[in-house]
Amino acid sequence: MKVYIMTDLERPAGVNRWLQTREGETPEKAAAMRLLTAEVNAAVEGIHMSDPDADVIVCDGHGTGGLIFDDLYADAQVILHGSGMRIPYGLDPTFDALFFVGQHAMAGTPDAPLCHTYSSRRVEYYMLNSCHIGEIGCLAAIAGAMGVPTVFLSGDDKACAEATALNPQIVTVAVKQGLGIELALHLSATRARAAIRAGAARAVRLIPTIRPITIGPPYELEIRVREGCSLESYLQSGMESIDERSVIRGGANLLALFA
Repeated sequence: MKVYIMTDLERPAGVNRWLQTREGETPEKAAAMRLLTAEVNAAVEGIHMSDPDADVIVCDGHGTGGLIFDDLYADAQVILHGSGMRIPYGLDPTFDALFFVGQHAMAGTPDAPLCHTYSSRRVEYYMLNSCHIGEIGCLAAIAGAMGVPTVFLSGDDKACAEATALNPQIVTVAVKQGLGIELALHLSATRARAAIRAGAARAVRLIPTIRPITIGPPYELEIRVREGCSLESYLQSGMESIDERSVIRGGANLLALFA
């Protein structure tokens, strides 16, 4: 079995402030990275509880880096974030399942700590086929187009609800309850890791029964930036502007929308 784990720094237990996740080698970010790395290790341990021979690929999906390489579970392989990293971040049809660890809710979600969609400073929202979609939905849909099911997510309760709305079969573990953009009620680190370990083990056993998330063509992706932000990088990628803050791209190939 081959499992892909997408990680992000905003959602491990103990993290709910922008200071803990943004650029710079600060004590706050270093502490958050330790928390995320421990939760990723718990997920890998859970996967191997159900399938000791599973091949696990972990992707550091946080823009400024979110994992401590030296502390990662010995049997995992890692895709580290780099300047050339683009969706789908090395995910391909050879994988049997997609997991999310440390995932946040989409931009604009009420009471969801550190919620955003790809850029907390620049993006107001993404819409796919006229429906608001976040990072969970984008990658899950891309995986689904490859025949890969999304089977597990850990993060705050709002991210868990977002995943469950996409597919109620997904195993979710809420390690915190969102109370505001920088406020949450957290499980202890020990309880969070134990829940992730158990949830990941259960998700592996359920892989044969969980359907991939699929969205049929044609596709239309709209991205709207925050006031004062430039559209230049999106226009350079081939998207078309529809007003001073929004761009759009359509087509029959889901992967091409994010190229």
